Amino acid sequence: MQEKKESLEKKVQYLKGVGPKRAENLARLGINTLSDLLYYLPRRYEDRRQIVSIKDVKPDNIHTVKGRIKRHGVWKTKKGMLVYEMVVSDATGNIHAAWYNQPYLKKYFKVGDEIILYGKVEIFKNLQITHPDYEILKEEEGVLDTVNMGRIVPIYPLTQDVTQKYLRLLIDSALDGNMNILRDAIPTHVRARCRLADAKFAFRNIHFPKSFESLDMARRRLIFEEFFTLETALALIKKERENHVKGLSHQVKEGLFEDFKNMLPFELTKEQIDAAKSIEGDMKSQKPMNRLLEGEVGSGKTVVAMYALYLTVKNGFQGVIMVPTEILARQHYLTLSEFFTPLGVEVRLLTAATAADEKKTVKDEMKKGGAGIIIGTHSLIQEDVSFDKVGLLVIDEQHKFGVSQRALLRKKGIKADVLIMTATPIPRTLALTVYGDLDISEIRELPEGREAISTYWVEEERKDKVYKFVKEEILGGRQVYIVCPRIEEGGGSGLSSAKKVYEHITKDVFPEFTTALIYGRMKSDEKGKIMRDFKKNKINILVSTTVIEVGIDIPNATVMVIEDADRFGLAQLHQLRGRIGRGGHKSYCILISNPENEDAKKRLEAFEELQSGFELAEEDFSIRGPGEMLGTMQHGLSDIKFGDIKEDKAILELARKEAFRLVEKDCGLRDERHRNLREAVIERYKGKTGFLSVG
Repeated sequence: MQEKKESLEKKVQYLKGVGPKRAENLARLGINTLSDLLYYLPRRYEDRRQIVSIKDVKPDNIHTVKGRIKRHGVWKTKKGMLVYEMVVSDATGNIHAAWYNQPYLKKYFKVGDEIILYGKVEIFKNLQITHPDYEILKEEEGVLDTVNMGRIVPIYPLTQDVTQKYLRLLIDSALDGNMNILRDAIPTHVRARCRLADAKFAFRNIHFPKSFESLDMARRRLIFEEFFTLETALALIKKERENHVKGLSHQVKEGLFEDFKNMLPFELTKEQIDAAKSIEGDMKSQKPMNRLLEGEVGSGKTVVAMYALYLTVKNGFQGVIMVPTEILARQHYLTLSEFFTPLGVEVRLLTAATAADEKKTVKDEMKKGGAGIIIGTHSLIQEDVSFDKVGLLVIDEQHKFGVSQRALLRKKGIKADVLIMTATPIPRTLALTVYGDLDISEIRELPEGREAISTYWVEEERKDKVYKFVKEEILGGRQVYIVCPRIEEGGGSGLSSAKKVYEHITKDVFPEFTTALIYGRMKSDEKGKIMRDFKKNKINILVSTTVIEVGIDIPNATVMVIEDADRFGLAQLHQLRGRIGRGGHKSYCILISNPENEDAKKRLEAFEELQSGFELAEEDFSIRGPGEMLGTMQHGLSDIKFGDIKEDKAILELARKEAFRLVEKDCGLRDERHRNLREAVIERYKGKTGFLSVG
């Protein structure tokens, strides 16, 4: 609901009843302007409509009563506390009201005043309401007519310097004085189709609802508007990119995809083919591709990306892959070199660990076009790194990168097509907001022969049985991961450290087996040697931190033991579990944990039961809620204040549908009917839309 600019910017200090000192107090609540005040929504409501006779009140219940002050005064407790107390009576009986440490209240009341009291009734020596809300009825009123009693009353989040009564009166006054300048951001045709209340009704009833039905209508309206303006911003970004940013049109020769498939030593799944074809269609178009490829761990996203890279190098362009860890970079380097080198395509690796001389050589090749495919970590976004002509940017495990990091890479290939990949599926409602401007492909099915991984949660006391099972697997020729939440002890957390577990395993549990330790801060050549030895089965047990979360493919590893498993999120557990079950052998994931809270127990129980990353993502969303999950995605959607993208999923999806429909018909919001919406989108998202897309 967009107001005229001068009203939107009006400082709250200049509203009647505020002034500099109160404006200071209101600022602590984030209320600096009239707009802030009107959008400062109650956290809950109290129903004070029904006034009951004093004889009908019930202890331990909240009631509203009306009567006259029979007597009042201040008395002192044995501990010296001053208590102001009054006795209020109606035709049916008496009730006491008491305020502790507030003797000054006596000057505001006199015997015979008619008063409304609201609060919880208790029994001490008499019926009593302690620290009730109150309203004195003036003689000339004769009836109840106030913002604090006799209605559904808003309760706001406050600081100690601002009272509920003051804020209610201020908002009531602001509404009365500014209703005529409110502008409705939702076009009339959208409101009519979605059966939404107008702006004036919504503002009045979100603060002072006439009924709970009116409150629901107002709340739905405000939530819809918030989602609608966000989704309109996303739709505008997508449309702008499609209409005005000219991309690279890749030529696709007949039989190219068949040639690619014939070079693979395995058959692609239907969903891999569908994803590859969607990407091919995007890359053929002159519109820049911006596609998110979500896939199960081990579902074969990399081979789909390989086809996109194959297509871009066939068109004479460079392909770039940015990944979050050196281990994953090396894994991709080995995989892609094996495929592309026989085709005459130079594949290069650039990470922080690359030797200085080699770095210079690789950078020169990239700049001059000698390198066809470049794989790297954050090193790719350094200032001195440039490319000849980039046709495709692939960002793998995108959630590991911040928005600014992705944007820096994007700027190095201004017209390039962009493919974002993740094995951490995103709940649908989050995807509609975080990646609302992207096209999305999903790969849910696993390649043939992949068996479900048996998953068990056991308590710490049963660890000996786990070790017995581990020994049986190793004697059967298999290999084992043991993952810990941290590398060293410290901070009094009591968490298992990888170094301590490694020492214990080596000396006390499995001295007869070869055990190695790997963690993030190790030198790159050390990590590389350990992983090569593990792949060659020279190491039986690999103790590690989450450095092995992505990019590890050891077909002979069949057991994943995760210490203090309750300290990991579901997405991270799923990634870790995905390191096993890759070689056709029956595999097992064992969670060792004594969780301290119910949410942690729910996560572990869900992980035992569910294999699908998509199902786990929804379960994680249900347990943790949107706030925590959004934070981990580094997206910055702090503007969602009123809606809940989990609870209000239906409203979000409706708002998205309407926003994209509207932008499709009026891509610049130039229609006069959409002027208020355009102003609202600019006001809320100007300068903030960078986080909504990759570029």
